[in-house]
Amino acid sequence: MKKLKATIHKFSGHWPLKLRWENQRSRDYHASHVSSVSETWLIGKPEGAENFAMRYYKVGEEGFSRKEQHPYDHGILILHGQGLVHLGDSDHPISQGDVVYIPADMEHQLINTSQEPLGFLCIIPARREKNGAVVWADENIVFD
Repeated sequence: MKKLKATIHKFSGHWPLKLRWENQRSRDYHASHVSSVSETWLIGKPEGAENFAMRYYKVGEEGFSRKEQHPYDHGILILHGQGLVHLGDSDHPISQGDVVYIPADMEHQLINTSQEPLGFLCIIPARREKNGAVVWADENIVFD
């Protein structure tokens, strides 16, 4: 039986606008149709998570995530800021404390509509199918 290990990434930032954690894996998220987004992986393969991964995203002033859809569902918790979440064919206002469930295969995008950063946690499956193979969600990502 595999021995499970617990992991704590101690908060080392300043609530609510400078969120940081010890031993984090961060990068500026560069992808087509993305503006002013950073990504921090908090829980994933290195922590031994078998079933889910947790990421923190920060979307800068007037920034937005990529409009995309995935074959898996995920959940989002808005930590700070305000904006819009595009779900399917409609947009919905979001702000601190809101929780969003995104079903599998639903088109979605988060848009910052304010002059303050929009920050949120995003929880996804730890592993997924990609090009016919099962891969870890945080595999082959180059962090800053």
